[in-house]
Amino acid sequence: MTSAIAATAATAATTTPAPTSPAELGQIAERATDAAPLWAALPPRNRARALVAAADALEANRAELVSVAMSETGLSEARLTGELTRTAVQLRLFADTIVDGSYLDVRIDDADPHFALGVRPDLRRYRIPVGPVLNFAASNFPFAFSVAGGDTAAALAAGNPVIVKAHSGHPTLSERTGAIVAAALEAAGAPVGTLQLIHGQAAGVALLKDPRIAAGSFTGSIRAGRILADIAAARPAPIPFYGELGSVNPAFVTRAALATGADAIVDGYITSVSGSAGQLCTKPGFLFLPAGHGLSAALAARADAVAEHRLLNPGIAAGYRARRASILAAPGVIPIAEGSLRFDDEGQGWATPTIVSVRADDLIAQRDALLDEAFGPLSIVVEYDNEDELAARAENLFEGNLTGTVHAGVGEASPSLRALIRWIAEHAGRVLFGGWPTGVAVTPAMQHGGPWPATTNDTSTSVGSAAIERFLRPVAYQDVPQPLLPEPLRDENPWGVPQQRGREGESLTWGQLEDADEGLQPDTMEPAL
Repeated sequence: MTSAIAATAATAATTTPAPTSPAELGQIAERATDAAPLWAALPPRNRARALVAAADALEANRAELVSVAMSETGLSEARLTGELTRTAVQLRLFADTIVDGSYLDVRIDDADPHFALGVRPDLRRYRIPVGPVLNFAASNFPFAFSVAGGDTAAALAAGNPVIVKAHSGHPTLSERTGAIVAAALEAAGAPVGTLQLIHGQAAGVALLKDPRIAAGSFTGSIRAGRILADIAAARPAPIPFYGELGSVNPAFVTRAALATGADAIVDGYITSVSGSAGQLCTKPGFLFLPAGHGLSAALAARADAVAEHRLLNPGIAAGYRARRASILAAPGVIPIAEGSLRFDDEGQGWATPTIVSVRADDLIAQRDALLDEAFGPLSIVVEYDNEDELAARAENLFEGNLTGTVHAGVGEASPSLRALIRWIAEHAGRVLFGGWPTGVAVTPAMQHGGPWPATTNDTSTSVGSAAIERFLRPVAYQDVPQPLLPEPLRDENPWGVPQQRGREGESLTWGQLEDADEGLQPDTMEPAL
């Protein structure tokens, strides 16, 4: 292997990697810069083959990688095995995306002397890779949001080299994953430097400031994400920074839903809160139930039956201990299932679910103590009196979120329910009707993002094929001769990508617009939810 990752692969299993030095950072950035035009110039099918080769390599080394991940994160074999499969699926999804070619958004307006606004030149527009991307890996998804995870896959698919700042919670796994994926990419034709790894917080900050880095991505805390986003914005030439930060993902249950599905709601809620010890960005942090719901005993029994689970690392465990103590001490908070939290001799935390209850008015009064995310197996049941006030209550409590969930009765479509769904759509990236937000599907239609503080930029997604859009920028070519145009813009279309062509001599006039509007009565138009 010739990549920078390979040099440390042999010792990765027995040593913790040292922080990347300033000299090494310069060499890594230079390799990525050299690789950028070569990787971008590869035809989509060639790039797709490299991504599929990386997916195949991950699956071929499944046993080793899952074993290392279990030892470093405390997550179960079943969870990690499924997550590795998801990571391979993501890579193949992006391979399909770039072969399809629609992501390039090719638009061609041929020269038109009869255009309504005067002579129109030949205009051809598509999206090009931004350049080297720095990806800060997450702790809670050591495969799917780490070295070879969604951000890396999207940036690579777009045609950009990627440098991953490895997470300190799973350094050995990061080294092994990086070595395996880099080798597979290079064996499939990717240039040296297409995927590289760095270690250390200071190294990550220094590289984010490097002018050779064209974009950044991050999954982690609001505090760290805000610091990095500000650094990216304060550069002499600011760069886009896509951070997934904090989310409490409120869920709302109507009386009609409770009357017909109480048992399923209890089971689904506790399963979603306790999965992976609650260390998921889509965990429902608040569940709104009607006053007098009568579910406390069932919630307690279901929570008490959940086995103890290790938290990811001592730092997360210490943070969860402080957050849990603050919530339990807040006035008006009543424990439903107090749960447990213990620490072993190595400082690792082990927890069972903590479920508490609070009246809606007390939640408002204690908002400073209760509203922040609790990263761990803790959630708050909020008792409300009037369904008509749910949207207004939510407006006064929550900022942006990744998700918002509604459980309603069959056929229920009241004005208050419509208002609540509209509120969620305005304040979250994904509206769920029934079900629970954990278990994010990796599909083209998925939206995993939301208004601040869920993300630093809510114009895109970090899961699903649309994530590729973050690492591309549009360029238009005017009156450029055919031989000098990029392949996707040529009439011969050697890459075979979809091309949207304008129709010569046609434009929509104001008169046509007025004709089209006839017959539409504003008072009969139903607003979209």
